[in-house]
Amino acid sequence: MTEATMITARTVREICGGVSDMSIFRWLRDSGFPHPTYHNRRRYWREDQVREWWSDRSEAPPPSPRTAASADA
Repeated sequence: MTEATMITARTVREICGGVSDMSIFRWLRDSGFPHPTYHNRRRYWREDQVREWWSDRSEAPPPSPRTAASADA
């Protein structure tokens, strides 16, 4: 069995396109982002889970402006 590679918040931000800590916080709260493991008050994520979440998110088509406008009407 192979051991998972654990990465820091800095590396997570880089993988996800240079986002802020606030973006990660919002993703944890709202969108099923993988939860970190805490060690000595530092956050660590499994790299494979972050990359899988990011690729799933990247493949999803953006919402159509027409669909959003008709939902508001």
